[in-house]
Amino acid sequence: MNTTSPDGAPALRRRLGLFDAVVIGLGAMVGAGIFAALAPAAATAGSGLLPALAVAAVVAYCNATSSARLAARYPESGGTYVYGRERLGPFWGHLAGWGFVAGKTASCAAMALTVGAYAWPAHDREVAVAAVVALTAVNYRGVQKSAWLTRAIVAVVLAVLAAVVTAGLTSPEADGARLALGGDASPAGVLGAAGLLFFAFAGYARIATLGEEVRDPARTIPRAIPLALGITLAVYAAVAVAALAALGPDGLADAGAPLAEAVRAAGVPELAPVVRAGAAVAALGSLLALVLGVSRTTLAMARDGHLPSVLAAVHPRFRVPHRAELAVGAMVAVLAATADLRGAIGFSSFGVLVYYAIANASAWTLSREEGRPPRAVPVIGLAGCLLLAVTLPLPSVVTGAAVLAAGAVLYGVRRGARRAD
Repeated sequence: MNTTSPDGAPALRRRLGLFDAVVIGLGAMVGAGIFAALAPAAATAGSGLLPALAVAAVVAYCNATSSARLAARYPESGGTYVYGRERLGPFWGHLAGWGFVAGKTASCAAMALTVGAYAWPAHDREVAVAAVVALTAVNYRGVQKSAWLTRAIVAVVLAVLAAVVTAGLTSPEADGARLALGGDASPAGVLGAAGLLFFAFAGYARIATLGEEVRDPARTIPRAIPLALGITLAVYAAVAVAALAALGPDGLADAGAPLAEAVRAAGVPELAPVVRAGAAVAALGSLLALVLGVSRTTLAMARDGHLPSVLAAVHPRFRVPHRAELAVGAMVAVLAATADLRGAIGFSSFGVLVYYAIANASAWTLSREEGRPPRAVPVIGLAGCLLLAVTLPLPSVVTGAAVLAAGAVLYGVRRGARRAD
């Protein structure tokens, strides 16, 4: 069992097997996104919602394949921060890590706010902050405890989604004609909706960023990422079909809580409270996995000096990056108390798409002996990430670009200071 990182610092403990890695990926993906993203995606794509889901899935598959091949070669905490640094150079690694930490911190806040909105709408911000504090405490005690909690959350969420699918597809109110592609669907609308739906797929990075805590990572990570993604796609497709059959594109677009509205329209209103509870639990699962991933990337960047070195500490007993986790938890709590949910989601999506664009560019440089994916995979993934990023709402694009520019300036300042020394 490894006890030190490549630079001699205390390392994280390898505790996670294939099942745990898949479950952590599911906990990050099968979360609040499916409960929240369908309505705005339907409003953007109209009857093109299912094609938009397919586009998002193709881009996610390419990203997952590239990430899996890279993670098998570089089984360290940090994900694309490490891959970009090793394959493209320190600047691209820094930019990937910067975009990931900034974007996913915003995503953590969005998930926390989703917990509050579903669990207790009148006190959503207070609930959001409490959720952040509680899950930060769970992560602090060790990744194995986090994995067990994630298993329970995933089981609950899948059961709720199965009830939604059953209600939507077996109801006499369901109409298969509502699934047909109509004249309101446009290429721009489909791409815009795919960008929104991609937010719900982005959790497979949690498996890669936990590379230093996975047993036999060269075998486990390449198997866990596509397994988690494939299960998630099957679940999302079934839920989208059921919701469309029950509500139609217009009804789905107008729904404040789309899956709760879907079961009501299907004639099973007693399921609506269960769906709301499931949404809150799903958001908790996403938040738990997100904090894990952000803290591990923060650890990797601190080890390399891109963030304060104090954040590189690993707890001597629990063997987790405890200072990074506390710092991330504090930032998320502040954002949850002050930020706007829709703005946080848009900003997060931009940062994550840039992050995966760098992952695909890194995968392109792998040789055949290093486990290079088919050439089409990183090409489609890179082009898809950039295309979906620019289809996001303009404020998200502008804010995301400004934050990336700030990260680039910080890198230049730091590099200049090192040369001066």
